[in-house]
Amino acid sequence: MCFSLPFAYPAIANRTFLEPAEHFEYAGFRGLLLSMVVCCIVGGALRFFGRHNRGGQLFQKEAMAIVGLSWVMATILGAMPFYLSGTCTSEGNTVTFIEAMFESQSGFSTTGATVLTDLESPDLVPHCILFWRSWTHFLGGLGIVVLFVAILGQGSAGKAMMRAEMPGPTKEGSMPRMQHTALVFAAIYVGLNMILTAVYMLEGMSLFDGLCHAFGTMATGGFSTYNASHGQFAQLGEFRGALVDYTTIAFMIAAGTNFTLLYLTLLGGPRKLWADVEFRTYVGIILLVTVGIVFFGMKAGDQKFETFSSSVRYGLFQVVSILTTTGYGTADFDGWNNFGRGILLLLMFVGGCAGSTGGGMKVIRHVLFYKILGQEIERAHRPRVVRFIRIGGTTLDDAHLPHAIVVYFSMILAIFVFSWLLLITFEPGSTWGALETDSTLDEKLLDSAAAVAATLNNIGPGFGVAGATQNYAQFSQGAKLMFVWLMMLGRVEVYSVLVLIFPSFWRRN
Repeated sequence: MCFSLPFAYPAIANRTFLEPAEHFEYAGFRGLLLSMVVCCIVGGALRFFGRHNRGGQLFQKEAMAIVGLSWVMATILGAMPFYLSGTCTSEGNTVTFIEAMFESQSGFSTTGATVLTDLESPDLVPHCILFWRSWTHFLGGLGIVVLFVAILGQGSAGKAMMRAEMPGPTKEGSMPRMQHTALVFAAIYVGLNMILTAVYMLEGMSLFDGLCHAFGTMATGGFSTYNASHGQFAQLGEFRGALVDYTTIAFMIAAGTNFTLLYLTLLGGPRKLWADVEFRTYVGIILLVTVGIVFFGMKAGDQKFETFSSSVRYGLFQVVSILTTTGYGTADFDGWNNFGRGILLLLMFVGGCAGSTGGGMKVIRHVLFYKILGQEIERAHRPRVVRFIRIGGTTLDDAHLPHAIVVYFSMILAIFVFSWLLLITFEPGSTWGALETDSTLDEKLLDSAAAVAATLNNIGPGFGVAGATQNYAQFSQGAKLMFVWLMMLGRVEVYSVLVLIFPSFWRRN
């Protein structure tokens, strides 16, 4: 019955301390209560049919199936409040179930993409549904499976599930007990959410807005409660002060850092943090790209780059937001110069650190890929030299790791190209508001590539029709369903989702 528990807090919060009484909407409250009933029925059915398998040994295959199917189920069940409450994408347009799944998966996968165009109208989006939307970020921050491992405890099965769910190569040996690791992660995560909520409130936000924006920041998700002056896409425009911007930057960087490293830093001091090669690379990328963004932005006279201080503020915010896959925006970066837009598109394929709440391909994979390329180039002219890959002074003794890294990069590239081709082939020109001409075709190529990259890597905003001032409401139902799948692939370790579509995975032998 634990499936229904996540719905309880938004339903209770609707009537209590989070919102004024005039913001209570019966439709939203009813939608959450009905969703709890549905989840109880589903949970009871699963418990009944699985009653004979309790205590059975869980192998890696079963763990991968549980991870993949749990995310599918979470997407469907999480869509219920949007669908049953009659939430509207715009005036007179109630969400379809595919659109409800899009919003649900975007929340749980911490992508932050949305199909809702007016968040500030209680008639279109009830406030308790708005809170449920941000609450899915909180639940998805460390992953539903990790939270279940932490709360319920699964022994060796928990270790297998956690390994299948956590994206990116893990640092083995830091804390051998995986249930203890999950509990530590959860404690750090909840603690940072509480601290950030308090800071936001001190900076002028209400408790409701502070919680929702803290959930979006620490989960590297990006859902907001306001349309903002620049449009509908997860902006912090209502709280445009520099203090809030730099607060959000600091906590986004923390959310994109390996949580095991944060734990070790609490125990051993900041030297542990800087000694980590992935963290140094992560910070180096932020600084280097920000310098480039500021230089070319000021040279081109882009929006928000009138002075050096504003250039640093808005450039740094957007670099950290995209790199950590949060997707918040305080400026319309879709109108920046070609270098600025190009480098932001490339950052979408980097992501945060392994073991963080950030999505993307992970910094450590890029570090390993760089070392593998260097090794192969040296091997081309010095074939007799045997050299091992070293990370942070440690020699990697896993001979399969270079092959796995190259395969992973190839797989992400193949998924990106295939999805992009599907989108540009079947998405109608009306999505861009006009018949397909030479100019709209050019827009379609770039916008489609950015939309696929933004959903596959859990960023949220792309360019053009899905840019910083827009959302995904214009896309067809088929495209939205594809985006749901891409967001799931990006959030969970990709193999745990891909195996579900192979018939051989479901055979006994």
